[in-house]
Amino acid sequence: MRGARRSLAAAAAVLLLAGCGATTGGLFAKPLDGVRLMVPTPPGGGYDTTARTLAATATEAGLATEIEVFNLSGGAGVSALSRLMYEGDNDGRLVLQMGLGLVAGARVHGATPPITEAAPLARLIEEPEAILVPADSPYATFEDVLSEWTDPSHQVTVGGGSSPGGPDHLATMLLAAEIGEDPQETDYVWHDGGGELLAATLGHDVDIATAGASEYRHAIEAGELRVLAVTGPERIDGIDAPTLHEVGVDLEFTNWRGLLAPPGTSQAERDNLISALDKLHATPQWRAAIRDNYWSDAYLTGDEFGVFLTREDQRIDGVLDPLGLG
Repeated sequence: MRGARRSLAAAAAVLLLAGCGATTGGLFAKPLDGVRLMVPTPPGGGYDTTARTLAATATEAGLATEIEVFNLSGGAGVSALSRLMYEGDNDGRLVLQMGLGLVAGARVHGATPPITEAAPLARLIEEPEAILVPADSPYATFEDVLSEWTDPSHQVTVGGGSSPGGPDHLATMLLAAEIGEDPQETDYVWHDGGGELLAATLGHDVDIATAGASEYRHAIEAGELRVLAVTGPERIDGIDAPTLHEVGVDLEFTNWRGLLAPPGTSQAERDNLISALDKLHATPQWRAAIRDNYWSDAYLTGDEFGVFLTREDQRIDGVLDPLGLG
């Protein structure tokens, strides 16, 4: 009888531990339950849009009951990166929404440990930058912008939603250099996230803006913003705007976004998260999200994404140094 009691007690202990695992990374009702998705910028920007789209899509597809998305801005994203690197092990299923801008930001701000020490989960999407103006802008075409930008008697103010080193800034600086202007003399105004940039653009505080089209999809579709050109190799489906190549500028620039886990994440947990992301990537809901946000599918996971991240971290030095940001 005592042996039976011991067996029942042991079974109860196992069930109790399993119940604890449901909130700490062990057992989950759905593959992405328990994930806390950290956004390194304020609400309204590209990272925020991607994270909240992922959370909503995963829930709709039945892969999560709910995914918490929260914003931790500061230091061009380095504050959130530091939390991932130093506190992530004690923070449940913490995942960082990141991308090219954070790779550059970590370099500019000398983040330690380096971003490449985080656990790579997946590269999700790519997108070009869009050159945006309000509906009532005097610029009818991108050629109009070029005419004034290259005229010494005029100064074009460019707004972006990313800090120096981020994709909006890099696209602007590379564009300035390509049209023969000094990047360091370019009047680039940094706004802390997409919400601030939208207000500045609609209010004519800047002449043009550079940003991902997905951030302003609703403003574009509503006719509040016009896209004069896109920086990718091809036009964006659903947007009537030429590539830079089509208007005689020999430049291509594409942004990307992905997900990282803390460095101490176990291999088993990495595999679980990647497997869940594989399922999400295969859903019609995710394919629709890519289409609706003007993204391109750039899915790459695990060690392959880790190799890509290391190469990007090395490559970005060659981009930042000529801009005085290395």
